[in-house]
Amino acid sequence: MKIEELHNIFLKSEGIVIDTRKIIKDSIFFAIKGEKFDANTFTEEALNNGASYVIIDNKEYFIDQRTILVDNVLKTLQELAKYHRTYLNIPIIALTGSNGKTTTKELINQVLSQKYNTKATIGNLNNHIGVPLTLLSFSKNTEIGIVEMGANHQKEIEFLCNLANPDYGYITNFGKAHLEGFGGIEGVIKGKSEMYNYLNTNQKTVFVNLDDKLQEEKTRTIKRYTFSQSQNDDADIKITKTTANPLVRIEFNYIEINSNLIGLYNSNNIAAAITIGNFFNVPNLDIKKAIESYIPENNRSQIILKNSNEIILDAYNANPTSMLLALENFIQLDKKNKIIIIGDMFELGNESDYEHKNIIKFLEKIDEINCFFIGNYFYKNKISKNNFSFFKDFEQFKSYLNIHTLLNNTILIKGSRGIALERVLEFI
Repeated sequence: MKIEELHNIFLKSEGIVIDTRKIIKDSIFFAIKGEKFDANTFTEEALNNGASYVIIDNKEYFIDQRTILVDNVLKTLQELAKYHRTYLNIPIIALTGSNGKTTTKELINQVLSQKYNTKATIGNLNNHIGVPLTLLSFSKNTEIGIVEMGANHQKEIEFLCNLANPDYGYITNFGKAHLEGFGGIEGVIKGKSEMYNYLNTNQKTVFVNLDDKLQEEKTRTIKRYTFSQSQNDDADIKITKTTANPLVRIEFNYIEINSNLIGLYNSNNIAAAITIGNFFNVPNLDIKKAIESYIPENNRSQIILKNSNEIILDAYNANPTSMLLALENFIQLDKKNKIIIIGDMFELGNESDYEHKNIIKFLEKIDEINCFFIGNYFYKNKISKNNFSFFKDFEQFKSYLNIHTLLNNTILIKGSRGIALERVLEFI
């Protein structure tokens, strides 16, 4: 079947599904193979659950005209998404970076939706499967699409850009994330910069934080719209004031915005949303309203009050860059009885020991904050210090909390997704 024919079927459907549990009547089920399962085996179940068609790549599961046999289901999904993007021909903003992608995406969507019918990546559907699903969620009613792109190795961003064909792009930063896959920080810079290469080649526009020297240098030859928090005269948007204790307050064009986001590190994310809103002519007061109404969730920079404790929960993920930023921000807060609970950082490859030692060394000079380190990487690099406690795993730390009650503290909780430190809340 030609992609044009499949697209016509898609336009008459209720959308694309890759999980039989989420099938709705007249949706199309794409039987994408996983590492541990072959979704072709769910063909009959998908049809019984209400799917109008099932796209398969194993002829053994062909049932009738409702099953469409292709060479490769995943590749077909990607080709369909690319075709649909061309069919819609709407402005698309792509963003990537080591830290802050999802928060920035949500803020941009919140701001632009004040004036436009926008559609953005849901959650973290930002990979070779998630980006096609995002593109296919856009419709003729969508005026601006916002696509988050994640990567953990070279050529991934290039591939995703070729699918989404973005008109605009923004890179939050280059940080120490996915070092194992990228092959070190230089690999991260090269991999993320594939977005700049694509936009430059296609004469598109980038949004740039001029205070980030690397971003500024890499975009000098590209058409760009910029912002600065350090009064850079060349910036299109100048942020005149930024504070965080703990929530970020930011000022531009004599308008003060009081956000619900924690930490100075989030000021760049807010500034990017302000800049992009300004570029698309969203009124300043609507930008203010949008940012002030954004409430973080999913364990990202949330403030939670529990049993006399004020908890800063930032446990969605962690890498050396985001960990240091969170710690620096927490240390400068004007709060009493502060406690730090941090977990291992994953996907660092050969740099794992060095980066965990570096975090310990950074905190070594802090005497007035009790620090709890959880996970094998921190544990094997432990040092002896009165305000330091190390635990091999979460179960060990849970046993500690069952004996020791935490009361009247301000607590930072941060760690990689794999260690799921939000579980700490159950025992505080």
